[in-house]
Amino acid sequence: MAMSAGKDDGEPMGEMNTTPLIDVMLVLLIMFIITIPVATHAVNIDLPTPNPNAVKPPIDPVKNKVVVSPQNQILWNGTPIELAILMSNLKGTTQMQPEPELQFEPDAQAGYDLTVKVLNVIKASEVTKFGFVGNERYAAFAKAPNAKSE
Repeated sequence: MAMSAGKDDGEPMGEMNTTPLIDVMLVLLIMFIITIPVATHAVNIDLPTPNPNAVKPPIDPVKNKVVVSPQNQILWNGTPIELAILMSNLKGTTQMQPEPELQFEPDAQAGYDLTVKVLNVIKASEVTKFGFVGNERYAAFAKAPNAKSE
């Protein structure tokens, strides 16, 4: 049995009941929000997949380190360089036998744009021995997402 809030003269109500319409619209809104993919910014780097049966090569003592500093400088083994020189240095290392390992260490305060440009140069140079170093400094931040900064 339905209740009417106004006059009760037996005539049908002239207004439409919008409560079910609002409920359906809220459910649809929640479904759309859930199905929207999270926007991520990523630089795709093709890393080699390890072969479990392969014999591990000896550790190569020759390493080159690329650092992106908080002052937005690119450092090649501690010496400031430009992107074009970085590309020529990387191309030169790919010709060496054995190829030296390239270690990449962006600072937490370094600019995102420059870091992405350096990664794109590294990818374009086709370096085969590549690794990120210094990430262990940020492990505490990854474990405690609700940590308060002072």
